[in-house]
Amino acid sequence: MRNLRLLRTGGCRPAVVPGTPQCFCLGAEPGTVLVGSQHGLLELGPAGDSVTREVSLTAEGFMPEDGSGCIVGVEDLPEQECVCVATAAGDILLCNLSTKQVECVGSVDSGLSTMSWSPDQELVLLATGQQTLIMMTRDFEPITEKQIHQDEFGEGKFVALGWGKKETQFHGSEGKQAAHRKQTEVSPTSVWDDGRPRVTWRGDGQFVAVSAVCPETGARKVRVWNRELVLQSTSEPVSGLEQALSWKPSGNLIASTQEKPNRHDVVFLEKNGLLHGEFTLPFRKGQVKVNELLWNADSTILAIWLEDVKVENSNPNSYVQLWTTGNYHWYLKQSLHFGSLKENQLVSLQWDRENPYRLHVLCQDWRYLSYDWHWTTDHGMGDNSQHVANVAVIDGDKVLVTAFQHAVVPPPMCTYELQLQQAVNQIAFHTDPKHSGDMAVLDADNKISVYRYGQSTMNDPTVRFGAVGGNGFKAAVETPYLDKTYRLDVGSDNNEVMNPLGLRFLTWLPDDSFLVVGQGQHAAQSVLHHLTAGPYVVGAKEERLTLRLSVPVDGEVIGLCCSPVTKTVALQLANRQILKYLWEASTPVLEPWRTSSGSAVQFPYPCVQTSITRISGEEVILGLTDRCRFFVNDTEVSSNITSFATYNEFLLVTTNSHTCQCFCLKNISVKALQAGLSSAAAPNSETLRKVERGSRIITVVPQDTKVVLQMPRGNLETVHHRALVLAQIRKWLDRLMFKEAFQCMRKLRINLNLLYDHNPKVFLENAETFIRQIDSVNYINLFFTELKEEDFTKSMYPSLNGSSNAQPPQRPDQKKVNLICDVMRVAMEHIDPQKYCLSILTAHVKKSPPELETALQKVHDLRESITPDVKAVSAEEALKYLLFLVDVNELYDYSLGTYDFDLVVMVAEKSQKDPKEYLPFLNTLRKMETNYQRYTIDRHLKRYTKALGHLSKCGPEHFSEFLNLVKDQNQYCEALKLYPSSSQEYKDISDAYGEYLIQKQLYEQAALIFARAGIFAKALDAFQSSGSWQQALCMASRLGYTTDKLSSLARSMAGKLVDQRRHADAATLLEQYTQDYEEAVLLLLEGALWEEALRLIHKYGRLDILETNFKPGILEAQKNQVVFIDSQKTAFLRHKSRLQVVRELKEKASESLQDYETPNCPELDLFSETSSVMTASDMNSKYSHSNSRISARSSKNRRKAERKRYSLKEGSPFEDMALLEVLGESVRAVESVKGDIHILLKQLVLFGYDEQAGALQQVLEEVLQLMETSIPEIWTPDLQQSSVNPVLGPNSTANSIMAAYQQRRMMTPVVQDPELLIPPKLNKNLQWKLHLL
Repeated sequence: MRNLRLLRTGGCRPAVVPGTPQCFCLGAEPGTVLVGSQHGLLELGPAGDSVTREVSLTAEGFMPEDGSGCIVGVEDLPEQECVCVATAAGDILLCNLSTKQVECVGSVDSGLSTMSWSPDQELVLLATGQQTLIMMTRDFEPITEKQIHQDEFGEGKFVALGWGKKETQFHGSEGKQAAHRKQTEVSPTSVWDDGRPRVTWRGDGQFVAVSAVCPETGARKVRVWNRELVLQSTSEPVSGLEQALSWKPSGNLIASTQEKPNRHDVVFLEKNGLLHGEFTLPFRKGQVKVNELLWNADSTILAIWLEDVKVENSNPNSYVQLWTTGNYHWYLKQSLHFGSLKENQLVSLQWDRENPYRLHVLCQDWRYLSYDWHWTTDHGMGDNSQHVANVAVIDGDKVLVTAFQHAVVPPPMCTYELQLQQAVNQIAFHTDPKHSGDMAVLDADNKISVYRYGQSTMNDPTVRFGAVGGNGFKAAVETPYLDKTYRLDVGSDNNEVMNPLGLRFLTWLPDDSFLVVGQGQHAAQSVLHHLTAGPYVVGAKEERLTLRLSVPVDGEVIGLCCSPVTKTVALQLANRQILKYLWEASTPVLEPWRTSSGSAVQFPYPCVQTSITRISGEEVILGLTDRCRFFVNDTEVSSNITSFATYNEFLLVTTNSHTCQCFCLKNISVKALQAGLSSAAAPNSETLRKVERGSRIITVVPQDTKVVLQMPRGNLETVHHRALVLAQIRKWLDRLMFKEAFQCMRKLRINLNLLYDHNPKVFLENAETFIRQIDSVNYINLFFTELKEEDFTKSMYPSLNGSSNAQPPQRPDQKKVNLICDVMRVAMEHIDPQKYCLSILTAHVKKSPPELETALQKVHDLRESITPDVKAVSAEEALKYLLFLVDVNELYDYSLGTYDFDLVVMVAEKSQKDPKEYLPFLNTLRKMETNYQRYTIDRHLKRYTKALGHLSKCGPEHFSEFLNLVKDQNQYCEALKLYPSSSQEYKDISDAYGEYLIQKQLYEQAALIFARAGIFAKALDAFQSSGSWQQALCMASRLGYTTDKLSSLARSMAGKLVDQRRHADAATLLEQYTQDYEEAVLLLLEGALWEEALRLIHKYGRLDILETNFKPGILEAQKNQVVFIDSQKTAFLRHKSRLQVVRELKEKASESLQDYETPNCPELDLFSETSSVMTASDMNSKYSHSNSRISARSSKNRRKAERKRYSLKEGSPFEDMALLEVLGESVRAVESVKGDIHILLKQLVLFGYDEQAGALQQVLEEVLQLMETSIPEIWTPDLQQSSVNPVLGPNSTANSIMAAYQQRRMMTPVVQDPELLIPPKLNKNLQWKLHLL
């Protein structure tokens, strides 16, 4: 779908040069051309108007003075700083243009007809006058010499496998007679064939093909040789094969021409000599001869140089045609007509080796021309006309137009084609958006044919339908008609020498005038011609365009684009500067394109595609180079863009990573665009989608969501880019065009929640409008079934430009789905409840929780309806539909739960249930009393709460059944609510509930239930079991216990409390309820409650206990505390020193691992954190993998694994973690005894044991100081940081882990208990010391 657009044309003509040119080649320096004539060698410089250097070969005697000499080949050898020239006389010369020295390096007596160098200039092949080939090295040392005409086929000869005779083989569509057909005689070459051998090399220089006239048959044969001049293959006999020969640089085909009985073809041969495809030239048989075929460097364009076969009394016309292929069709893209003047006759043409789209041409009058082309897609620029999305493809004298808005027709087919008189070179679509389908076509005869839409009712004979219409079908596509044809005389004069393609960048402006760029007076100058249609002349065959004005441009124009919105035209010059042409001004002027800051715009590199658009309201120019670099003004935003297109406020690009990205330019900055193109998009982002490898954007269909892409082979693919789809849907929703939005969303699988989420308030207010527009029960049901609670404008479809119309729902206490269902249901019931019956049912079912009872009731009402409406849905249909939405068994249960047996039977009939199953059950239910019937149904449906409610109303005779159900289903709380607290039933339920709680070992709660129901004996036992001695004594009082019985109860509870280490509670019981003061004091001393014991001693005057029990008790406690603190201190120091040793070992192991990490061991990148910090002892430890053998099948094994995970055994994998755990426990143990020691110190001082008290205080103080100073050493800051920000975890990345590893922060192994890495805290606010010691 692409055409070749001429970017620039250059050329020169030396003033006075003797002789005529015979051949030329390109010089090593850019812009220089080396031309050989019958007198010598000339170099034309880049300025072009003069000969820069010259070497005369006649003066040296290598060519005759009379001008009869001929140069058959010229090659520039930059490494040898000379030019190799081969003459027809047989001399091979090296000419140095700087010193003007000529050296003859070889001579062939029989003369030379061809000299051809390999692409790498390592070999040169010479064809001699004796029909031999000589292969030589670059130093002109002969490798071998062979005869051109060989009898054998070559090394690639086909092998016969002996599969029978030719007569017995299958011959396809030709039939059996093909086996007996005699091989036709090969006709000799054409009269105009010069008989010279033609040589062409493959692009990699490994093979060379030679075409020569066979002396026996007089026909040409093509032979393929390798670099050692060993014959590889010979072409099959091809009748009418001509002299032109060119091997495709990519290597798969050799192009030549063949004259057939009825046409003139370009044919292709494979390396094995077999024919492989052809295409026909657009000339009659015998009308033209093909002089040369030339492939460009990237094998995409085939140039053909043709001349008319000579006619008497006139010179032949010369043509150069450029052909390209796509989807297996050959297109004639450009046609250069050089006319019939002798001065215009071509000498030779060549493609540039570096720029694959530059063609060099040399004419007889020493005029040298160069043309630069590039690919472009010609498409309409409008956004709201019905003739938009037209793409025009040049194919010789036809223009193939595809209207993508109507149908995506794959090339080479088209919607319709325009037939012109001459070959077409340029197409310009009207830049007025209202007439964007109109076309202006410039042909090789410099005529502009204008095709317009709409005003003519007659069918134009030059317009013919392609893939649509015909065969009796009526085409719905409107076709244009030929309005006018204009002669374009600007920049050319019949008296002057013709310059084909002298005009380029034809642009049709909105005011029906034309812009065209021509060549200026000098090589580096262009002229911008502004043309308008002149007054109509009666009787004139064709109208002419008059020149409104010509604006000289100081520089070569290599790009032009127009913006109909801003009325500006942007010109790109060869120096990459951008000029703005304001064509609507009273006096149109050219001025530099400036940014909003006032600086002139200049692209960093020349761009082959440009476009004008707006970004955040500012007009900018976009540019794309042939190397995929993309610019906004002079800022490079990406370097991997393969194509781009602008549409409304959107920019679409395809990238080398095979994605198509779409950006909204309305609220985006250039930096944001740059960031968006350089980074990967979010998973749900609508900006990016994957496309097939090598896809390019052809066009975007306006008022639609289609983006047409072309694959490298030429076939088309249409995608609906998510960004365009959502933008169009949002526009429709804003205009309340729900039908269009719904149909698009349904077709393109957009979640229908967006209909509501885009603007909830507007949707709810226009629910009736939505229903009336959709007007389809099935579509409304589809909408209901897709509803979800989430807001899709935040999750799946976030807005591209960052703004959202989403508003909070009207009633925040109501769920989204329920709200929509209610509003829509009310609207449907208001419009037509009969028509939308099924949708109303769907609205009930979709709610959360589903309103199945209501839906079933509506079905039941339909069944009971006496006068059914004709349009109304029958109950059968409604129920059948309901069964699609809900499982039949679930619906049966719901119908049963309505206690309506008619409804139950109706649902059961639609299910797979056996009537023998449900009819007896229903008959049994019908015979029951109402409450008991409903209880039975609820129990069957496992609705136990409702069942209890109905059963409680059935009378006391059913209470035992009631109680059994309560016990079975543990419905005690619900059962208690059904009876008054004074009733016997309440007491029985409470008794059962209490027993249930005792089984669960919830003694205190059971006791509360018993006590509330007046079951005091059981309450007393339960309170005793729970340890609530106060409540137990209360229950004993309610039971009327005597003093002795109460004393016995108190003594028994005191014993249990002592077992639970509750000495204070036990002492209170003994003191107050048994009056056993001495025993109470002893219990307090046993529990180390010194102050309370002292109070009772003095209260009851038992001072003897001080000497017998109290003082020995506090001294014993002092000794125990000293021993405990000493043991903790010893263990703390031992573990601390071991931890230091372990950490040193791990440090060494980590260093050794880092030293071992070399480029030859990439696996170390994958080491886990644990393995990277293994100690030296870990390397050989049998524990290093012990955890992996621990089964976690049971909780017992898991607890065992937990205990074994951190072992204190030396050399275990997590010894350092075990040491941290033990050290923390030591600190917490010492911290926990500070309060007890404080009370003990006070008692020791009170009774004069100052020495013991001082010793205890000193020991504790030393240990606390030791621990306080050691904590920062044990729990280092790095260790604490890693617990806050672990190296591994859900938020870690590969880069963060590697960074942490390189910073050597990975000394801490992976732990499952990060709290071990946090140091224990010492409470310094607790004042435990006594200052009097």
